[in-house]
Amino acid sequence: MDLNFSIYTTSLTQETLDIPPSHILSTFLIGILTYCTILVFNMAIILTIVFNKKLHKPMYILLFNLPVNDIMGSTAFFPQLVSSILSQNRSITYSACFVQALLSHVYGTGSFLILTAMAYDRYIAICCPLKYNTLMTANNLLKIITITWTIDFTMIGLLLALSYRKEICSTKIVDMFCNNPSLMKLICDDTRLNNYYGLFTIAFVNGISLLIVIFTYVQILMTVVIKRQSDAKSKAIQTCGTHLIVFLFLEFCATFVLLAHRYEAASSNLRRATGASVMIFPPIVNPLVYGLKTKEIRQSIALFFCKRFSKKQKDKIRRVKK
Repeated sequence: MDLNFSIYTTSLTQETLDIPPSHILSTFLIGILTYCTILVFNMAIILTIVFNKKLHKPMYILLFNLPVNDIMGSTAFFPQLVSSILSQNRSITYSACFVQALLSHVYGTGSFLILTAMAYDRYIAICCPLKYNTLMTANNLLKIITITWTIDFTMIGLLLALSYRKEICSTKIVDMFCNNPSLMKLICDDTRLNNYYGLFTIAFVNGISLLIVIFTYVQILMTVVIKRQSDAKSKAIQTCGTHLIVFLFLEFCATFVLLAHRYEAASSNLRRATGASVMIFPPIVNPLVYGLKTKEIRQSIALFFCKRFSKKQKDKIRRVKK
């Protein structure tokens, strides 16, 4: 298009969902239920770690960042999606689209960096147990968390800043939700710098995270095999295998979506479906795999509900006696 639109006055249109009128209400309810499930699961992990002093350890403090990140990503995706399903209106202001893209990418990058930090913690705990208390001090833990979020917000902030232009030549967002590649396609000017920096971000975050996670998990498995502890071996293989599957799923989907935008031959429907899966499935699966499957957290949650139930029963008995 030759006509330029000011980002301050135009509304953008996201990709249509193609939901039949008879399925709108059911789809809306499924979206609301999914979002509420994500909030409940992740808030359960957050509150359990916060209020149980026994869980104030490096492993769980690092884990605390994961549900926070997942809630942020889900909140960037679901409210706008379910409201547009109900209203059948896929328009969104440029400012709101930019914020959604920013939070979506912060969530995606944060997932890789947090999982990498957690893998490093498990590597030290299992492969270098005598050095664990020395390496994972409160000060070092704070540094790891600070570095993780600083890298996340700095890299993504710069990435989105390169796409924030005064003039755009289209109002069509080619995805179910706003992200940096779809915003780049609106820009009139040359976007080669955006592409180069975007590819650098993919290589740095995804590549480094993948190498560290695979290295740490291989070292963990080698350590338990050498020690010939059958119980530890079985537990490590199960834990590392589950974690690695979740991590590789996120790695594949995120990389495919980001690279697919750069190749017109890639299936647009597959790209949209894969992009949506990154925003939907990890926030549901992560609290189950990294939280509720962890014995200490599972016991803490069960103990919390048992105490609450016991307290209600006692209060009920007192009221009956009175």
